[in-house]
Amino acid sequence: MLSNKEIICPNNLLDVAHNKKGVKVAVVNAGKPLPMLSIQDAVYENLIDPVFIGDKKEILKCAEDLKWDISKYEIIDEPVENNTAKIAAKLASKNKVKIIVKGHIHTDILMKEVLKREHNLLGKTRLSHIWHMTVNKDDKPLIITDGALNVLPNVKTKMHILKNVIDFSNRIGISRPKVAVLSATEEVLESVPSSLDAAELTKLAKEEKLEADVFGPLAFDNSISKKSAAIKGIKNIVAGEADVLLVPSVETGNALVKMMIYFMGACAAGVVVGGKVPVVITSRSDEAQARLASIAAAVVALD
Repeated sequence: MLSNKEIICPNNLLDVAHNKKGVKVAVVNAGKPLPMLSIQDAVYENLIDPVFIGDKKEILKCAEDLKWDISKYEIIDEPVENNTAKIAAKLASKNKVKIIVKGHIHTDILMKEVLKREHNLLGKTRLSHIWHMTVNKDDKPLIITDGALNVLPNVKTKMHILKNVIDFSNRIGISRPKVAVLSATEEVLESVPSSLDAAELTKLAKEEKLEADVFGPLAFDNSISKKSAAIKGIKNIVAGEADVLLVPSVETGNALVKMMIYFMGACAAGVVVGGKVPVVITSRSDEAQARLASIAAAVVALD
């Protein structure tokens, strides 16, 4: 059942990202093969200008193994993993880098540093994570949020997540995204709290006149399948045609994304948005093309 398909960075992300060239990026705890390879790919795509933070000897050794001359790029020598996150956050707070990219470092260590008030990296909305999912390089993307950062968001937090994903959708050319607010059912049931949240979110989106078609609760099948929606008699512009799946919990989003990766060979481009700088927090097991796609997504998310 596991897919053997090669993961490919999608053209639609790269095409939009190419509008911004040579963005200054902090690579946190660089010096491991996969992070270095994806940074090399992003440099060759003319997307970024990296600042490497980490053990200088390891960084230079990785570059040598890749036959990549990095002499023109800044290297900040810091062998202690936890300290690399602080350096990156300080660079971002001083506007010396526009994006933070996770290298070989634990996500919680990096995000704790980004969230510290002393760095002033928080924006007007709450931070949230967006997955841009494609299977083939020219696919229309399916966007899933939040499957990595907000564990069990309430309605207020979901509104922040919604606004962030609308903004990102606009940036990749979806002018009015269709957002399905997921639950286990398309009915509003007291026994299913996520269905109550979905109904409330649908109402709030209309009241605030957000530039999106937002509807829920919807189960997964009637979010993406017109046939399923028709059988169940759901008549709404979002049903069966969702651009975005707004999930009720991090477990739901994480499972959906991982199933698409491992069963379908999907490319998962993930980025944290809502702050003053986008943050790329790829898994240490992600392949280089998925890491490249995540960097492209972060470039797209830039103001």
